[in-house]
Amino acid sequence: MLIKRLVVLISGQGTNLKALIQACQQKKLAAQITAVLSNKANAQGLAYAVNMNIPIHTLDINDFTGSKSFDYALAAIIDYYQPDIVVLAGYMRILSAEFVYRYAGRLLNIHPSLLPLYPGLHTHRKALQNGDIIHGASVHFVTNIVDSGPVILQAHVPILSNDNEITLAQRVKNKEHVIYPLVISWLLAGRIVLQENTVFLDGVELPPTGYNTNLLTLS
Repeated sequence: MLIKRLVVLISGQGTNLKALIQACQQKKLAAQITAVLSNKANAQGLAYAVNMNIPIHTLDINDFTGSKSFDYALAAIIDYYQPDIVVLAGYMRILSAEFVYRYAGRLLNIHPSLLPLYPGLHTHRKALQNGDIIHGASVHFVTNIVDSGPVILQAHVPILSNDNEITLAQRVKNKEHVIYPLVISWLLAGRIVLQENTVFLDGVELPPTGYNTNLLTLS
């Protein structure tokens, strides 16, 4: 089986990075994470990558004249590893349009809400403040509009009466760690195609909320 290459971008704890590494080890992903890049030298996920003998690279925006030059340097490092997919896993910088176009159709992100609800930060707080009964996570293609790319798959998480931001965030994370490797496996296998801002899975056009998770068993 041909092993595909992933480059992962992080800014923080790297919990989804860990889930992806485990998925590769368990052969749920026929892939190898060839590098981990971060815009934060103190990102906790970098230590985990080092322990797994995965090359790491960090870039500091203060070393560049602006976002475009930063993204150009970022892309140069990514291209060195010739990835099949570029995976954003808690990467907290807004990417330039040029960067997004460079990896169009193979640039993925996971966001802790049921998009288009709650793009941006503090999604769990917003869901609780608004009295929502369902929350969740979305895997989507990245476009030049933040958290607005076509959704591939969502996982729903019920909001319990005693939930707070911490408990809700943890249950959402648990679902993220299941659906992100799954979607990446679909894309690596050629089952997912992005055409004119529309996602097709096995040749079938997906609705705006992505694939129907009722057809899946998400543990």
